[in-house]
Amino acid sequence: MMIASPHDAGQPGVALHPLDLRDTLQQMLAVLETERQALSGLDIDGIVGCAVRKTALCDRLEDTAAAAVDEECRGLLDAARRLNETNWRVRNLIAANVSARLDALTGQPALYRAHADAARVRRLR
Repeated sequence: MMIASPHDAGQPGVALHPLDLRDTLQQMLAVLETERQALSGLDIDGIVGCAVRKTALCDRLEDTAAAAVDEECRGLLDAARRLNETNWRVRNLIAANVSARLDALTGQPALYRAHADAARVRRLR
């Protein structure tokens, strides 16, 4: 595992230094919190911006070896995982609500849902 100098952080194939890792994880938590606020306000530009920033941060974290993760980083990772899961659930609830409203307007269920229901019935048999 190579340790990155401050000049190398974010370069492909270079693992993050523990201090850079903490900083990146703290940035991820901040982006996830911003995403939560954007989701609650249905701010599409904010949601898309957060998705772009999360992808960039994931790219920075990609080559980090598990051995480089200390206890503080584990705590940050755990917090990020929980917040990401919460945001994921909120996104799904919003999507389900939108689908239900659209279905109510058209009087017809969405086509993709019919296929999902059929697949669910087959699994239950």
